[in-house]
Amino acid sequence: MAAPDSPAPRHHARRRLVGSVALLATVAGTGALLAAWKSAAAREANAAAAQQPEPAEVVAAAVAGEREHRPTTTAIGTVLALRSISLRNELAGTVRYEQLTPGRIVGPGTVLVALDVSVEEAELRAQEAQAQLAQTTLDRMQRMAERRAASAIEVDNARAERDVALAQIARTKAIIARKTIRAPFRARVGIADVHIGQFLEAGTPLTTLQGVDEAENVDFSVAQAVAAGLHAGQAVRIVAADSAPLGATIVAVDARVDPATRTAMVRARIADPRQAIAPGASVRVEVPVGASERAVVVPASALRKGPAGDHVFVLTQEKDGKTRAHVRQVTSGPVLGDEIVIVDGLQAGERVAASGSFKLREAALVALAPSTPNGNHTAAR
Repeated sequence: MAAPDSPAPRHHARRRLVGSVALLATVAGTGALLAAWKSAAAREANAAAAQQPEPAEVVAAAVAGEREHRPTTTAIGTVLALRSISLRNELAGTVRYEQLTPGRIVGPGTVLVALDVSVEEAELRAQEAQAQLAQTTLDRMQRMAERRAASAIEVDNARAERDVALAQIARTKAIIARKTIRAPFRARVGIADVHIGQFLEAGTPLTTLQGVDEAENVDFSVAQAVAAGLHAGQAVRIVAADSAPLGATIVAVDARVDPATRTAMVRARIADPRQAIAPGASVRVEVPVGASERAVVVPASALRKGPAGDHVFVLTQEKDGKTRAHVRQVTSGPVLGDEIVIVDGLQAGERVAASGSFKLREAALVALAPSTPNGNHTAAR
């Protein structure tokens, strides 16, 4: 038979159960106390934060204005001198003199290259002597004809010989002149590789001459629809990389449209000699399209870029008297100096944040920067 259960094991099991329950109760009580303390601390922090004033972002305000604006399209143009040539020698010969200093400005008639003409000069002296003899013979024949000692045919032959001699002189002088290469107009000399003693074949490239005038041309192409609205005398703007924008006037619109590109060539002229651009340089040409219209403009610093597109912060005064910034999506247009055109999304007279607008967010409290004596706001940092 099995022995009856001993009371000792049952007593120990009961004690372990009581200890576990007490431990669980202690842990639960400690957790409840911690939760109560955290909740009380959070309430105190919220109350303290509620008593703190809302921070305000300091920005400069600007009022959206309205100004005349004409839409433009942009084309790439090439600057051309009014007169430009590639200098070549017409006749073969050996270089006796050269003054092709790159960058030098020469006047019309300046001798740039002279080829050896010693042979031609010797021939010229012989021809001049022959012409003098022919003239003497003609004079004698004419006196004899007056005394009926010479016939009319003899006089005509003497005159012909004199004329041939003079023609030979003129030919030789022309050859000498063609071997002396002069600047045809006031120009700037390009890079050259010509040296004294060098033999040049006829038609050898010597250098380039770019005319130095009070004006320059700019050739550019535009779409045929744009070209149809352009005419001589119309103003365009030239923007070069290393100079301020320049005014130019259209002088010609090509009557032919390129069938491959459907564009037409346009020529404008820069008439400001103080702002000369190197011939061959690439420039940007701003061409007006359509009629002038009233456009809303704001300072360029007011426009912000974001994932959702362009936007500005419109400043409005709330019912509590505080000024807050609200995001307004807009469509921006071209830049006009320090201002930018707002095509859609903003009305003239609305107040927007300018300098310092990068710090703003929707419904942010705004403090306006103090105004300067001229009425503008100082930049917000």
